Amino acid sequence: MRVLDLTRLLPGAYATLLLADLGADVVKIEDPRGGDGMRHLPLTGGVNVYFERLNRNKRSVTLDLRSTDAVAVLDALAARADVLVESFRPSTARRLGVDAATLRAKHPRLICASISGFGQDGPYVERAAHDINYQALAGLLRPPQVPGPLIGDIGSAMSAALRIAAALFERSQTGVGCALDVSIHDAALAWALFPTPADFPPARYNVYETADGQWLALGALERKFWNGFCERLGIPVTATVDEVRAVMRTRTRDEWLTRFADADVCLTPVLTPRQVAVDPHVVARGLATAPGRNAPALGADTDALLESAGISAPERARLRAAGVI
Repeated sequence: MRVLDLTRLLPGAYATLLLADLGADVVKIEDPRGGDGMRHLPLTGGVNVYFERLNRNKRSVTLDLRSTDAVAVLDALAARADVLVESFRPSTARRLGVDAATLRAKHPRLICASISGFGQDGPYVERAAHDINYQALAGLLRPPQVPGPLIGDIGSAMSAALRIAAALFERSQTGVGCALDVSIHDAALAWALFPTPADFPPARYNVYETADGQWLALGALERKFWNGFCERLGIPVTATVDEVRAVMRTRTRDEWLTRFADADVCLTPVLTPRQVAVDPHVVARGLATAPGRNAPALGADTDALLESAGISAPERARLRAAGVI
């Protein structure tokens, strides 16, 4: 399966990463004047960690979608693709000619997934927003805390990948593609249907500081876990958050972990990103090392893919001279 990825930043990149890791041939279509904005995030140890993580196992073609010459190039690539994913606002997608209606009129087998902030209709359809805004509108924020995980971005990416997989199965039965409307706000709103930590007993579901300034996370929601935790700690099962905090501050994190090593109570250390990378379980499952190919250099695969799409070397030279590729 070949996927054309016209998206920028996180949601689209993660959606197509999931497909790439499942074996799809994902081709990033990037602006020749700098490419995906994720390429320009700060480096960590000389490496753009986030771009590398999100774009492994993909190929890159440069194409200025605003150029009239880009239409024929994109059509040539779309004719050989199964899926196209874009993340523009609906009006921008229509202006560039990459909206589902325009593309599927020419390529009826193509599955077009549009990932946008508020979907393809509704009063907010053209609003600018980021994950914090989607969470705010979904009722997920608890001020003054700023949210940690990008629930809308990640949720919409997973929804897009799942719906694309379902659409590919449907097309295998019908021979016809479809348009998928994926809204980041919708994805954030879906999370509001589930319980949150505010709904749980606070003493049983909390983080506790230890004597050395480290932290432990307790998730003893079920009675058996809470009873076992209290028994090992030597406190009554009626203990409050403050009482648990006072006891946890009497020993270091490692001392508590040793004390609870054989206790089945849902108690874990709170790890830093650096510690996560060397966690024995993460290492054992190979999660610390990205599988497959590294993220592509900007436009690294332009000539090879355009040649396979029937665009000649002289035409590629002309397009390159004009700044189209």
